[in-house]
Amino acid sequence: MGRIAHSIQLQAMPNVLAILATGFEEIETVTPIDLLRRAGVEVVIAALSEELLVTGRSGLTLRADTSLTAVGTRAFDCVFLPGGPGVALLRSDPRVRPIVLRQNATGGWLAAICAAPTVLHDAGVLTGRRYTAHFSVANELPEILANERTVCDGHLLTGRGAGTSLDFALLLVEKLVSPAKAREISTTIAA
Repeated sequence: MGRIAHSIQLQAMPNVLAILATGFEEIETVTPIDLLRRAGVEVVIAALSEELLVTGRSGLTLRADTSLTAVGTRAFDCVFLPGGPGVALLRSDPRVRPIVLRQNATGGWLAAICAAPTVLHDAGVLTGRRYTAHFSVANELPEILANERTVCDGHLLTGRGAGTSLDFALLLVEKLVSPAKAREISTTIAA
């Protein structure tokens, strides 16, 4: 009796670059990172500055895995931009826009919540796209879908704000891993 060879294809889990600036919104940062890591996704937290201890808007300090400088031009499946007052630093840092443009050009995932879609707007990647963001930046984002909690448009994932962080995090897991994994995590955290 002949043997049938079976090939098992192992698919690598996706990886995410989370860029952390001083003044980040803690809930919008920690919730997606936590749920993505629960799903087995490699999340690299990169500090915008060279200092790896980064303090959020409410005084919570997180230790980044590395600095944005050290990340260099490494490719990621998703670039995640949290919101909060730190978005001003993301917008003014000359390294962030090229990362966003490269990610968009390669068809990689771009995820932004709260005020962070303004970073995508500055890079010109929101034109003709559906997205949501926090009402505080609505004057800068004329096409905002202000009543939507989260929006997925192609490879663009946006969330409205801190109150939608869990929905946004589950959307990231759904799109980067699978709907089944998002349902599984949703069930386990609700228990």
